[in-house]
Amino acid sequence: MGLRMSESAKPYFAMVCLQFGYAGMNLLTKTVLDRGMSHYVLVAYRNAFATAAIAPFAFLSERKVRSKMTFSIFMHIFVLALLGPVIDQNLYYIGLKLTSPTFSSAVSNIVPAITFILATLFRMEKVEMKKVRCQVKVVGTLVTVVGSILMILYKGPFINFFRSHLTTTATASSPLAGDYFKAAVFLLLASLSWATFFILQAWTLKKYAAHLSLSTMVCFMGTLQSLALAFVMEHNPSALNISFDMNLLASAYAGIMSSSVAYYVQGLMMQRKGPVFVTAFNPLVVVIVSIMSFFVLGQGIYLGGVIGVVVLMVGVYAVLWGKRVDDDDKETRCEDNILEAVKCCSGNNSLSIMPTIDEADEDVETGKVQAVEKEASLVVVVFCRENGDNVSRC
Repeated sequence: MGLRMSESAKPYFAMVCLQFGYAGMNLLTKTVLDRGMSHYVLVAYRNAFATAAIAPFAFLSERKVRSKMTFSIFMHIFVLALLGPVIDQNLYYIGLKLTSPTFSSAVSNIVPAITFILATLFRMEKVEMKKVRCQVKVVGTLVTVVGSILMILYKGPFINFFRSHLTTTATASSPLAGDYFKAAVFLLLASLSWATFFILQAWTLKKYAAHLSLSTMVCFMGTLQSLALAFVMEHNPSALNISFDMNLLASAYAGIMSSSVAYYVQGLMMQRKGPVFVTAFNPLVVVIVSIMSFFVLGQGIYLGGVIGVVVLMVGVYAVLWGKRVDDDDKETRCEDNILEAVKCCSGNNSLSIMPTIDEADEDVETGKVQAVEKEASLVVVVFCRENGDNVSRC
C-alpha cells in the first residue's frame, strides 16, 4: 500500500520542493554568470521559456473559467511583470554575480519580514499581539532577519572537513568588501520588489482567479519588458544569440522551474494560505544552497553560516507554527458558527435544507446552453420563530 499524504501537509511539501528548485537555480545561474553571460539576456530567455512551458496548460485547463480582461487587471499584470521578472530578477542576478549563492540567498531572507509588514499594512494579515500565535509569528520573522544578518556580517572560524581542497577554493573565490556592499544594496532592492510582487499577486488573484492564466500573462509580459531592457542595455543585438550550451540549460531551468512552476505553485498557495505563508519558506533556500555549495561546489562554510542556518530554521518553524494555529483557529470558528446556527433556536425552529440546483451555463465556443451541476453542498438555514429575519451562517 502506497503512502498517502494528508491534505493539510501538501502545501508544506509543495513549498519545500519549490525551495529546492530555487536552490538549484541559484547554483546553475551563478555558474553561467561567472562565465560571462549577460543577466539581461538570461532574464529575457528565462521568461520566454516560462511562457512557453505554462501557456498550453493555462489554455487547456482555464478556457471556461478565465475572467474577463479589464484595463485594471491588465495594469496589474504589467506591474507584476515589472516587479518580478524585470526588477527582482535582474537585481538579484547582479548581486549573485558579485558574491555567492549563499550570500545572495541570505540577504533575500529579508523577504518574509517585508512581506509580513506589507501584508499587515494592507490588512491581508491580522496582527493581534495579545494572542500567542501572533507574537510567535512576529518573533519568528525577526529571528529569520537576525539569522540572515549573522550569515552576512559574521563569518567566524572556517570549518573545513576537506582542508586541502576547500581552503584554496574559499580563498580564491572570496569577493571584495566593496562587492559585498554593492551586492547587498542590489539584493535588498530585489527583495523589496519581490515582496511587493507577492502582495500585488495576492490582490490580483482576488479579481482574476485563474492563476495559471495570470502566471502565463505575467511571464509573457515579463519577456517583452526584459527583451526591451536587454536591447537598451546591451547595445549589441548579437548579445541575444544563444547556443546549445550551459547558457541555454540555465535559461530553460530557471524559466521552467523557477518561473512557470514557481508562479503556479505560489499562486495556488497564495489563494489558500496567503502571502506570508508563501514567503515564510524562503529562508530554506539558504540552508539548501549552503549544503549544496559545500558538497557540490566545494565552497567553504564558516561558523557564522552554521549558526545563521540554525537561527533561520528556528525562525521559519516559529512563523509556520503561528500560521498553522491561525488556520486551525479559522476552521474551528467556522465549525462553531455552524453549530451555533443549528442549536440557536433548538426549541422552536424549523430546519430547512436546500439541495444543490442545476444551473444553465453557456458554452463560450459553441454558444449552446448546457446544464452544469454545482459542487455537491448543502446550505443549512435556520429560521427562528422568535425572530424570522435572523439567519446564522458560516
